[in-house]
Amino acid sequence: MTETEAPCLIAAAREAARNAHAPYSNFAVGAALLMTDGSIVTGCNFENASYGLSLCAETVATARANAEGRLREVVAVGIIGGMMTDGVAHGSDPIRPCGRCRQVLNEAAQLGGRDLAVYCAGAEGEAYETHRLS
Repeated sequence: MTETEAPCLIAAAREAARNAHAPYSNFAVGAALLMTDGSIVTGCNFENASYGLSLCAETVATARANAEGRLREVVAVGIIGGMMTDGVAHGSDPIRPCGRCRQVLNEAAQLGGRDLAVYCAGAEGEAYETHRLS
């Protein structure tokens, strides 16, 4: 990863969060996957009244990569989230993937033979945390 890739992933995740469908939690999440060719695949959370049918942003992004036949190409993920006000996510505390999303990302990492970099940020601000999926 270069110094600019993490901020680019976080910016893409923030943009994706604008499309979140979160009428029940009012908490928007965006995720952005960095692929081996430098392209980015995004996803946002999608809630359902039947809570178990809701989809996390990381899962949506990973499913999109899979639908494009690119699951083995995932190198890193940027994740942001925050409470929505007037359709915009707010908050500076970093969010981290839930256990289900960690498992989904882990399977993508195993397929590609990589230990994914995970960048966690809030909906606002420049600060972020860097983790490894392992």
